[in-house]
Amino acid sequence: MVTSDVSRVGIADAVFAKDDQLLTAAGLGSCVAVVLYCLDKRVAAMAHIMLPNSSIDRGSTITMPGKYADTAVPHLYQLVKERGAVHIRAKIAGGSQMFKLSQKGQMNIGPRNVDATKHELARHRIALLGEHVGGHQGRTVTFSPRTGVLKVKLFQKGTFDI
Repeated sequence: MVTSDVSRVGIADAVFAKDDQLLTAAGLGSCVAVVLYCLDKRVAAMAHIMLPNSSIDRGSTITMPGKYADTAVPHLYQLVKERGAVHIRAKIAGGSQMFKLSQKGQMNIGPRNVDATKHELARHRIALLGEHVGGHQGRTVTFSPRTGVLKVKLFQKGTFDI
């Protein structure tokens, strides 16, 4: 029986994995898990994005690039590119609207995180091959660099492969 290493990707983290290592992010509410991967090289990197834009940290050094969509995507791109990735693809999950708030309010962090992540992927010309986003429930995700499958466990709704 083959056992896989599991690397936990905490809030604002960005973690690299290869081959049979798994990446997992638990308890995604308004946060977004973004995975950049290359099946040819069996490499991947995942970030657990908290906020859409790093501009709120004006004037400070970003020490956790996984925290923001605009810093996470280029950081993950660099991680997989340094390991020889050529055909880089992406999958995302999360971005729930966890609280009932005005649809126009700044507090709609989940949808804003999704939009910002998609914007960064498009800006870097990275194809988004799968997503499981939105709604009002939390998720836990696990990604395999070997298979390219992102397993999404939607609380009280089951598990989906994307």
